[in-house]
Amino acid sequence: MAADPGARGTARPATTHPQVLTGANVVLPTGTVKNGRLVVDGKRIVSTAPANAEVIDVTGHWLVPGFVDIHNHGGGGASFSGTADDVLKAIRTHRLHGTTTLVASTVTDEMDLLVQQAGLLSELAEQGDIAGIHFEGPFISPCRKGAHSEELLRDPEPAEVRKLIDAARGKAKMVTLATELPGGLDSVRLLAEHGVIAAIGHTDATYEQTVEAIDAGATVATHLFNAMPTLGHRSPGPIAALLEDERVTVELINDGTHLHPAALELAFHHAGASRVAFITDAMDAAGIGDGRYMLGPLEVEVSEGVARLVHGGSIAGSTLTLDRAFKRAVTIDKLPVQDAVTALSANPARLLGLSDRIGSLEPGKDADLVLLDANFDLKGVMRRGEWVVAPQLP
Repeated sequence: MAADPGARGTARPATTHPQVLTGANVVLPTGTVKNGRLVVDGKRIVSTAPANAEVIDVTGHWLVPGFVDIHNHGGGGASFSGTADDVLKAIRTHRLHGTTTLVASTVTDEMDLLVQQAGLLSELAEQGDIAGIHFEGPFISPCRKGAHSEELLRDPEPAEVRKLIDAARGKAKMVTLATELPGGLDSVRLLAEHGVIAAIGHTDATYEQTVEAIDAGATVATHLFNAMPTLGHRSPGPIAALLEDERVTVELINDGTHLHPAALELAFHHAGASRVAFITDAMDAAGIGDGRYMLGPLEVEVSEGVARLVHGGSIAGSTLTLDRAFKRAVTIDKLPVQDAVTALSANPARLLGLSDRIGSLEPGKDADLVLLDANFDLKGVMRRGEWVVAPQLP
C-alpha cells in the first residue's frame, strides 16, 4: 500500500522566481536527455533560464511529465461521488502521487443523483481542480456489471445519456457504454457529435458489434480485458476488435491484480505504446490502506491492497496510484521509460484534447512534472510551477 499522504512532504509556495532543475535524465517526446536540465518560470516550462534562477541539482534522478489519469473514482478515503470536500481530498491524495491532471469518474447510481453530482463536479472542473468528468455507468451490461449495482443499470438510450452531458455543462469528457445494448450505437454517435469520448466497457458485445461501435465513433476501451468477454479463438469478442483498430486507445490497470503481465505485454504488442493509457480506476482506499469502504451504493472490503465487493466478491476498482503504476511498468514489466511516459502522460493528455498544455516536458507547457530517483520512487511533484511534493534529495 502507498504511504500516508501526510508523509510525502509538504508543498512549497507557488514559485515566485525561476528554477532550473539540473543533472537529471529528462524524458522528452524525442527521447531521454542524460544530465539534462529543465527551466521553470512561473507556471510554465521555458527554454532559457533568467539570471536570477534558482538551481536545484537533481543529478541521478528522472524528470518525467506529470501523470494524467482519465479513470479515477477517488482516494485518500474520499470519493468523487461525495461532497466537494471529499472530491478535493481525493484530488490532493493523487497529486501527492504524481497525478497532476485527473478526470473524476462516477459509478452507477440513481439518475437524479448522477445529475446532481455532475453539477458539483462541473463546478470543480471550471475551477481547474479536475480536467472533466467520466461517467462509468449506468449504461452498462448486467452481464459484465463488475462493481456496479445491477438494479440501477439502464440501457444507453440517447435521451438518458444526454441528461448527463447536459448536467456536466460542457465538462463531460467520457462515457462508458455497453454499446450492444438498445440505443448504444445512437448514443455513441451523440457523444461523438458533442466531443465526448465514447468508451466501450462493461460490455458483453461480440467482435462484430464492437467493430460497429468503433465505426460509429467509439475511441476508448474501458480497462481492456476487465468486465468484458475473454479472447476466444472462434469468438474473439471485443478484445480483438479493440486491440486491432488504430482509432482506439486502450485503458490498462497496471496494478498486478487486474492484469497478468502477459496480458499487458499482449496489449502493448498489438496496440503499441501510442495507443495505451494507464489508469488507476482507483477507489477511496487508494493512498490509505485496508478496510471497509463504499463504492457508490456498494460496500467494499480492501484486503492486502485488493478491493472486492463485500457481497459477491467482484473486484471493485483498485487502490492504485500512478507512481506505482509507473514503477511497475519499468521495473517489473520492463517497458522502456519512454513508453511508460507515453502511456501515463502523453496519450491521456491527447485523449483529453490537452496536448498543447500538458503531457510532455516542452517549453510553453504547464510546469507539471514528477521527480523520480534511480529506483523510480517518487521524490517530488510539481504542478503548474508549484511544488506539491517538495524535492526529497539526499
